[in-house]
Amino acid sequence: MSERSEKTKKIALNGILGAVAVICLLLAVIMPTNRISLYALSSFFVAVSIIESGVRASWLFYAATSLLALMIVPDKLGIVPYAIFFGLYGIIKFYIEKLNKIVIEYILKYAFFNACLGVAYWAVRDLFGFAVSSKLPWWLLVIALEVVFFVYDYVYTLFVGYYRDKLRPKLKLG
Repeated sequence: MSERSEKTKKIALNGILGAVAVICLLLAVIMPTNRISLYALSSFFVAVSIIESGVRASWLFYAATSLLALMIVPDKLGIVPYAIFFGLYGIIKFYIEKLNKIVIEYILKYAFFNACLGVAYWAVRDLFGFAVSSKLPWWLLVIALEVVFFVYDYVYTLFVGYYRDKLRPKLKLG
């Protein structure tokens, strides 16, 4: 296959992945349940973009899906989780895991996650003007979210391995 047709194939694949990611974001906003699952699912397409097209193309994928979602999704607040965390996480995870030092990796992942929580809180409260309240004390809520993040990171890693080892060979993309 020529280099030009290989590039065209990667662009088309990223376009399809991006469309499905935006559909997941739209569903996350309009469906009454499964929001977090749909945000997580939308983030997995970033991993596929990294595997198939490289991390540089994935930055464009993230930017394009965020902008397209802003144009299509009626509730702009619903894009905040993707734009601040879920869309970026696969790319950040890629860079962090290149260090190959598990303790430092988890420190950096949790630093990123907690920074995203802070930015999301600020964006929802100050940028969008919504009151943020919880029945739980904030520190307990943060700890609970960190546990959920640990599970999410583990599932993300499982998905990447499954895609690379099982799905990709069957799809004959690379």
